[in-house]
Amino acid sequence: MTLRSVVRGTGHYLPDRVVPNSWFAERLDTSDEWIRTRTGIERRHFAAEGQATSDMGLRAARAALDKAGLTPDDIDGIVLATSTPDHTFPASATMIQYGLGMTHGFAYDVQAVCAGFVFALANADAMIRGGLAKRVLVIGSETFSRILDWTDRGTCVLFGDGAGALILEAQEGAGSSNDRGILSADLNSDGQYRELLYVDGGVSTTGTAGQLRMQGNLVFRHAVEKLAKTAHIALDKAGLTAGEVDWLVPHQANARIITATAQKMGLPMDKVVLTVADHGNTSAASIPLALSVADGEGRFAPGDVIVTEAIGGGLSWGSVVLRW
Repeated sequence: MTLRSVVRGTGHYLPDRVVPNSWFAERLDTSDEWIRTRTGIERRHFAAEGQATSDMGLRAARAALDKAGLTPDDIDGIVLATSTPDHTFPASATMIQYGLGMTHGFAYDVQAVCAGFVFALANADAMIRGGLAKRVLVIGSETFSRILDWTDRGTCVLFGDGAGALILEAQEGAGSSNDRGILSADLNSDGQYRELLYVDGGVSTTGTAGQLRMQGNLVFRHAVEKLAKTAHIALDKAGLTAGEVDWLVPHQANARIITATAQKMGLPMDKVVLTVADHGNTSAASIPLALSVADGEGRFAPGDVIVTEAIGGGLSWGSVVLRW
């Protein structure tokens, strides 16, 4: 027998403010058609004034607990994936812990930009398999609207705010690819590409939060190649093939990247969960948001094989294979 990290519940939260493409068309040299044809994005949500990353993460966490029929007392720890924390320190995860009324366990942040949730899942899975926790709340929450350059139409139209969460629970499996839960993970990073996607500020450099900068064409090229490769590596580790995948739940960065990645994996688009049109790119929140939306729609059946994959600044990229 072996320990597996099984998904017990999902939840998400989106801010009330919905921003359509027309909002940008009124302010920049762009149009709804330009944004939709190049990205697949039609609208996104922006956090309200005074609404922080931890506020949204807390809402998503509560939704996941409700879905799972659990209370904060049942959770051993929190791992929050974010690149837009409330403060330099402490970790925003501790604020979610406090908001839930938890005075036990651990809470910390993981920062791998858009790949952050994949890294957080792998972190939580390792702790569960290592016996350090029985149930871990894994959250992705971002307020990217706070680091955008509103004069740069190549970046500011892409991103949105939101949060998603899931609960991983230790359950016994047979140690085969038929087990429920996380079956494998593949994590990567390469700092030589750091200037393709970055924020031009920081505590030890400028003393400011900075603004997002991106070389979109190069990021696109790396994304399609690296996402398909990491997914295949993770499937090989799990002893599965692309033909056995029931659902691809990718990072929701760009519809063209998602389509090209699915084609490289040999997957039809009816096996791909797409939320980018409604959410935009919510960075580390995009995968848990997509998982929660699809779960809420009843699209996942017990035993389904799901592949999640993402790439972000660093460059950092990776994938997780799990059985629902």
